[in-house]
Amino acid sequence: MRRTVLVLFVAFVIFSCKSTYQSGTTKDADLNELVTLMQGNYSSEKQSIQDTSYFNISLRMVPIMKSKGNYLYVEQALFKKQDKPYRVRIYKVSRRNETEFASEIYTLKNEKDWIGRWKTPEDFDALTENDIELKTGCEVILKRMKKNKFSGSTGEKTCPSELRGASYATSKVTITPDQILSWDQGFDKDGKQVWGATKAGYIFDKLK
Repeated sequence: MRRTVLVLFVAFVIFSCKSTYQSGTTKDADLNELVTLMQGNYSSEKQSIQDTSYFNISLRMVPIMKSKGNYLYVEQALFKKQDKPYRVRIYKVSRRNETEFASEIYTLKNEKDWIGRWKTPEDFDALTENDIELKTGCEVILKRMKKNKFSGSTGEKTCPSELRGASYATSKVTITPDQILSWDQGFDKDGKQVWGATKAGYIFDKLK
């Protein structure tokens, strides 16, 4: 009898853990850790000083729409032109399975109307599905490498891109408490790189 009760208890614990992972609730400690690490203000200034082939880039990732899930509003701009970001996105971060997480990428249909609203994140509560569009195939799949470190990438040729003659784009990302390492590259149909850093990715240091 005791053996049966013990088996049932273990099964219940395992099922509960799996259910929590699948639902992506606030009880998912690893997911919360990832989202917390991602958010913040970043700069690649140090890297740009050490290697002038890299630009000084500003990166902002601010949590929004907290009642709907784990969403981040993202702006990326030349540090001296932060009022004119060249990339405006929304990331939806969720657990994909027991070992992987997905950062899905959304564009804003009227992105100019949202630039700078990281200052008032509550404004994004008004967003609807008609205001955003999923970049299919461009999600970054991440794995927890150790405590406070996640790493991953997009699929090899899954993310379409037309920027500067590209056919597809790839992203490789590593996230730690103090930095985000991000390597975005665009390739033409023959696999020749047409945009993005060529040596290695950008090193974004989190600003205090």
